[in-house]
Amino acid sequence: MKVEENLKQIKSAILKACEKVDRNPEDITVIAVTKYVSAERAQEALETGIDHLGENRDDGLLAKWEVLKDKPTWHFIGTLQTRKVKSIIDKVDFIHSLDRISLAKEIDKRAAKKINCFVQVNVSGEESKQGINPEDVAEFISSMAEYKNLNIIGLMTMAPFTSDEDLLRSCFRKLKDIQAEVRDLNYDFAPCTELSMGMSNDFAIAIEEGSTMVRIGTALVGEKDQEVQ
Repeated sequence: MKVEENLKQIKSAILKACEKVDRNPEDITVIAVTKYVSAERAQEALETGIDHLGENRDDGLLAKWEVLKDKPTWHFIGTLQTRKVKSIIDKVDFIHSLDRISLAKEIDKRAAKKINCFVQVNVSGEESKQGINPEDVAEFISSMAEYKNLNIIGLMTMAPFTSDEDLLRSCFRKLKDIQAEVRDLNYDFAPCTELSMGMSNDFAIAIEEGSTMVRIGTALVGEKDQEVQ
């Protein structure tokens, strides 16, 4: 099955999720996560009408950027080492993994334009997950006021990889609650209107719980060195 067919199925699932909770599917942005596939597969995704590509490693982003340049809107979605900021900062529009002051300082220092940043929150509390503790989010975001090249556009989380729908919903709802609290503070530097949550296995649930950006890899572009299934 081609990327185009996969996208049709994903759009159908998005529509169904939106209808369930009375949301507009136009408010959902699909980010094609291309970290495991070739630049050719990423190009195929663009040809289906996808505008947003996500990479979680600096070398992967740079390699695909050399081929695709600024055709897509680029999202960096993985853990970002401070020393790697300078290599990608002029090529990305969104960073989904802001989780520490040192990273904020480096982004601010290196950026020639405002970068839309998601603060990553470890809602599940898993030790294997990166992100700020939920109770520390408000204080962390308030400290971002001094970094003029950062626009704190929203929050991001990675839910547990599980089929337990109740657990997934509780994680997504918790992030939505935190996002609403930050948004209501009306910070100019942190509008916090967006939620980056939901991947191939749980994006429909995430949308039902308020996600505005879903990060879809395998279900859309397939797995590494394999045909799209």
